[in-house]
Amino acid sequence: MVRGRQADTERRRTRVVQALRDLQAAGEEVSVTAVARRAGVDRTFLYRHRDLLTQIHTAEQTPAEGGAKGAAVSRASLMADLAAAGERNARLMGRITLLEQRLSQLMGEQTWRESGLGAPDSVERMQQKVVELEQERADLKLKLEEVLEDLEAARATNRELTRALNQAS
Repeated sequence: MVRGRQADTERRRTRVVQALRDLQAAGEEVSVTAVARRAGVDRTFLYRHRDLLTQIHTAEQTPAEGGAKGAAVSRASLMADLAAAGERNARLMGRITLLEQRLSQLMGEQTWRESGLGAPDSVERMQQKVVELEQERADLKLKLEEVLEDLEAARATNRELTRALNQAS
């Protein structure tokens, strides 16, 4: 009976090691839960065998084989990057539209002045000041959006670091 139990434990250990290798080779997320699920064992089995648990934690900290050096890229981080790129694209499209409108307005004003039908100088100066203030407002709004984006990225990094510290505890 003891030998049967030892043989069962050895079979499960072998499945755990193989599951860990498979996850790393596939470039998938390595975690205690993922390895236990892939190996078909309970997580408590991994916590009872500290050497296996150490191997899993070591694999969590190293990039997957064939992956980029540095931090492993998760699906969630790629989705966050995609969302950020979409938001940046929308902001840039808005900026392009604003610049096209401004160019059109300036070209129209220039044509109007060259035709001799332009407005008096005082009105032109006031309109020019309005355009300058609108441009300054647009620039400040863009800077605010960039700062808010940086702040959100810092908050996300803090959440990830806190989660990593809590899991390590």
